[in-house]
Amino acid sequence: MEHLTLFHWIVLTVAGIASGFINTVAGGGSFITMPALMLVGLPADVANGTNRPSVVAQSVSTVIGFNKAGKFDKDAALWILGSSFFGILLGALMASWLPVSVLKPTLLVSMLVISGMMFVKPDLVSPPVDAEPVKVTDAPLSILWLFLTGIYGGFVQGGIGFLSLMVLCGALRYDLVRANALKIAISGVSGIVPLVVFLFAGKILWYPALVLAAATVIGSRLGVGFAVRAKMETLRWILFVTVIVVTIAAFLKT
Repeated sequence: MEHLTLFHWIVLTVAGIASGFINTVAGGGSFITMPALMLVGLPADVANGTNRPSVVAQSVSTVIGFNKAGKFDKDAALWILGSSFFGILLGALMASWLPVSVLKPTLLVSMLVISGMMFVKPDLVSPPVDAEPVKVTDAPLSILWLFLTGIYGGFVQGGIGFLSLMVLCGALRYDLVRANALKIAISGVSGIVPLVVFLFAGKILWYPALVLAAATVIGSRLGVGFAVRAKMETLRWILFVTVIVVTIAAFLKT
């Protein structure tokens, strides 16, 4: 793809803004951008690589936005990102020799569990705003869950936000706003490691990648503004509906 047509610009811009917003307030943005990249003519493996710069760009933008709003827990970030990093690295390496279909059922089952728990016991995955988060060192099992979440994110990226929220809200008891800030940081790391892998493999087309990245930054800033002002119940319902929609879409693709 040597140049972008008007159609390409429109598709990637709309998909990028929508992805940036949805990723910030819930998750699953890559389920929008990946089909958009394939719609404009990229094969699946190149679309996967071309999607990664936008993941990193929107993650940096979103974390900066949440940090300015005082919603990013910098003290816990090192432990949380460190626990995820080694899983992400392993997942990125696995992606070079295992088919994506190996881990697709993991996403389906995980999202079904998340949506079911949100319906039956919403406080478990969406603690109150004034809930005191649990330190990672006081919940050693969360390190394992973050590592396993990292493996999935390094492998396919799409859906890592939902899995991260499960750990951050369910195990570490962050409210949805603060959990979203940390979740986006995890997504950023899960984009950087595979980005290097795809870069050396020549699987990134930079024209569509840069357009998509710019659009997702716009969407992410809109998402931050919405997230810090919205009521927790509103965010909970957006997350619930998004999980259901993505689960159905992923099931239909399987």
